[in-house]
Amino acid sequence: MPQLTVDGFGTFEVAQGKRLVLALIEDAGVDQLHACGGNCRCTTCRVEFVAGEPEMMTQAEKEKLAERELSGVRLSCQIPMNADMHVRAISRLEGSGRTSPGDTPEPDIHPEPVWVSKG
Repeated sequence: MPQLTVDGFGTFEVAQGKRLVLALIEDAGVDQLHACGGNCRCTTCRVEFVAGEPEMMTQAEKEKLAERELSGVRLSCQIPMNADMHVRAISRLEGSGRTSPGDTPEPDIHPEPVWVSKG
């Protein structure tokens, strides 16, 4: 089982293939934002990687990050837990002014993933 380390929260064992956004919420207890319900439309599920950043990303994530001119972050709704990861939760409900983090994301990545190199 992969391990997820979240700065300020600890290290947690996570089921192989679980979406990072769900691991943050369910396993690490992070009040992670996911305003669009984990569908790669809003970028509120952003995280910064300390270690273990995947080399591949979905085409949807790559396009959304480029559209919003974001760099140095990844979208947790588009990342499966297939290896150990160490992240900073930088997009949290606390301090956001929102009343809800968003609808609970489904277990599968949406839209249907097309994998590309992050570079």
